Amino acid sequence: MKNEQVEETINHFDTAGFQADLINWFYQEQRQLPWRENKDPYKVWVSEIMLQQTKVDTVIPYFQRFMKKFPTLDDLAEADEQEVLKAWEGLGYYSRARNLQNAVKEVAASYDSKVPENAKQLGALKGVGPYTKGAILSIAYDQPEPAVDGNVMRVLSRVLLIDEDIAKPKTRKTFESAVKAIISHEDPSAFNQGLMELGALVCTPTTPSCMLCPVQSHCRAFAEGIQQDLPVKTKAKKQKQVGYFAFLVKDKQGNYLIEQRPETGLLASLWQFPMAPLAETDEEHAAQWFRQVYGVDIEISGQVDEIKHVFSHLIWDVQVMEAEVTGGNLVRDSSRFVAAEALEQYPFPVSHQKMLKHTE
Repeated sequence: MKNEQVEETINHFDTAGFQADLINWFYQEQRQLPWRENKDPYKVWVSEIMLQQTKVDTVIPYFQRFMKKFPTLDDLAEADEQEVLKAWEGLGYYSRARNLQNAVKEVAASYDSKVPENAKQLGALKGVGPYTKGAILSIAYDQPEPAVDGNVMRVLSRVLLIDEDIAKPKTRKTFESAVKAIISHEDPSAFNQGLMELGALVCTPTTPSCMLCPVQSHCRAFAEGIQQDLPVKTKAKKQKQVGYFAFLVKDKQGNYLIEQRPETGLLASLWQFPMAPLAETDEEHAAQWFRQVYGVDIEISGQVDEIKHVFSHLIWDVQVMEAEVTGGNLVRDSSRFVAAEALEQYPFPVSHQKMLKHTE
């Protein structure tokens, strides 16, 4: 949708009335969330990164623990990466944590530890995309910048009757242009947060609560009775399923073998129990595979668990096997034997946290 089409869409729309109804509702009905206690840009930034791909109720305790551990931007900048990953453990999408810390280090070094209020400087930081940039600038610095996420696109697709496919990246530009055209310049913070809150609480994906909606009188989709047909969204590709053996390997001293994943890629730098793709071996030859890869002879006692873990693009089906070391020497630099009671000090992905109960 080009600018002139956005202008046509906004034409005859009661922008002032929509702003007033949305903002008044937000001040009356907003949830009391820990990152809303003040407009500290560092806290807004951390919360917005945590809220990507993650529900509010899940984020709240993580945010509170994270802030207790890294109360200031400088605390996070100076922290060890493994400590940061440990604090993030269980939230998933760990590249968010690494990008956040790298960007925070840049802010500490280049901007005297003050989160930039300049859009270009802020947008150039690692992991700060258009949405996060807009959220920080509008919520923390009261700048009339669009912050378009899935909630906002859903709300405005209905309110303004925009039928473009929100699964297409270019569609976000349409909604950013629409927000720029209707955003409150007097209170952009409450306006943007109001759109997000409305999408989370009222204008929900499958059964919107139109009778409770504060902006129902402005909603074009409701007027035509097609609110449940919007937004338009093509279905994502089916997730690929991959099978693994995971080995809980214990030596004669009772220590467990763990390894660190590569610095890049899925679950980068996190720790895990050794894993063998089922495409490379089977149960009969698993000990032989293990010897070739780790240099350690093991005796497998059997399967103790089966874990299914779903990523956005991938599903892991993991058979968890218990084993004991019978000989050999560890040859893999990224691996080490760790005492059972020390395992909790390492950041593990959720799938491997579930295996820890078998080491107690």
